[in-house]
Amino acid sequence: MYRLLKQEGNARRGEFVTNRGTVQTPAFMNVATAAAIKGGLSAQDLKEIDCQVMLCNTYHLHLRPGDEVVHDCGGLHKFTTWDGPILTDSGGFQVFSLVALRKIEEEGVTFNSHIDGRRIFMGPEESMQIQSHLGSTIAMAFDECVENPAEYNYAKESCARTTRWLKRCQAEMKRLNSLETTVNPEQLLFGINQGCTYADLRIEHMKEIAELDLDGYAIGGLAVGEPTEVMYDIIEHINPYMPKDKIRYLMGVGTPLNIFNGVERGVDLFDCVMPSRNARHGHLFTSQGIINLNNQKYERDMRPVDEECGCPVCRQYSRAYLRHLMKAGEMLSGRLNVIHNLWFYNHLMTDIRNALDNGTFAQFKAEKEQVLGRRI
Repeated sequence: MYRLLKQEGNARRGEFVTNRGTVQTPAFMNVATAAAIKGGLSAQDLKEIDCQVMLCNTYHLHLRPGDEVVHDCGGLHKFTTWDGPILTDSGGFQVFSLVALRKIEEEGVTFNSHIDGRRIFMGPEESMQIQSHLGSTIAMAFDECVENPAEYNYAKESCARTTRWLKRCQAEMKRLNSLETTVNPEQLLFGINQGCTYADLRIEHMKEIAELDLDGYAIGGLAVGEPTEVMYDIIEHINPYMPKDKIRYLMGVGTPLNIFNGVERGVDLFDCVMPSRNARHGHLFTSQGIINLNNQKYERDMRPVDEECGCPVCRQYSRAYLRHLMKAGEMLSGRLNVIHNLWFYNHLMTDIRNALDNGTFAQFKAEKEQVLGRRI
């Protein structure tokens, strides 16, 4: 259940209540693709950096270790020891990215595993069954992810197919949640808005899926190569047609500036692999901009990554040491860098929520836009 607590323009301050705890929104979900954050972070680490929601990848977990294995081990929460909310994607994005390896039909998609090449079929029912086995708090509907740019008529047909698939997802989840063997009989379902960069298709599709009264709604198919301003424009077009009493999720986004602009346009949830991926390559976010530890100027720099940061890394380690670890290829490098970047993201969201609570979000956004995207 989503509760809207306060609004500043279109920016929303709320709470999302689940059977695994209440999420304070706007929030950033930390991406644990194969049930772990790349870089060596555990569930206990996520608690220390104030993560609220862990996001796991249905496609990857279906292939390895197998969703039935996770089910037999008690579901993702027991398997990972993370006791907060978990969102699982539907596997759709990964399946549709295998352009040369998949075949789309009305029933679903046949594709080759990227691990061993075996043929696999996934449709709405299969995606729901896999996510039910995983026992996540929130399951995403199986949708068709269309590349941008796409031909208008194909995008329109794809939206219609995604709606038909969504209805099948809804029916299958209702069935699965009634079974005695289900790990989480209170599993929630989010639908996904599609329509490429065509505003009329986006609006029409949003109207259609809003009628299904789902637990939440996501905006998919953006941040995949289109100009940033186009993405913002599409969100603005969709916003008036998204149910105000349901949580809103912008999938796969993004940079701190993307997040500020998404919040400004009414988005509640975000996720992106970028902060952890960039961290593993030495690109770290700070209150003054982005630093690159590969630069030689940090070789003897004994300052913390960010003197204003309270993360465990900045409290203990220097830029010089972190640079050494990276250059030496030490595993500790990725772990410490990822902890810092995810702490930065989670606490940026805290600051955004505080600004919304205080009615100063517009001012806070204006201040931060001047520095957060700057490369030092």
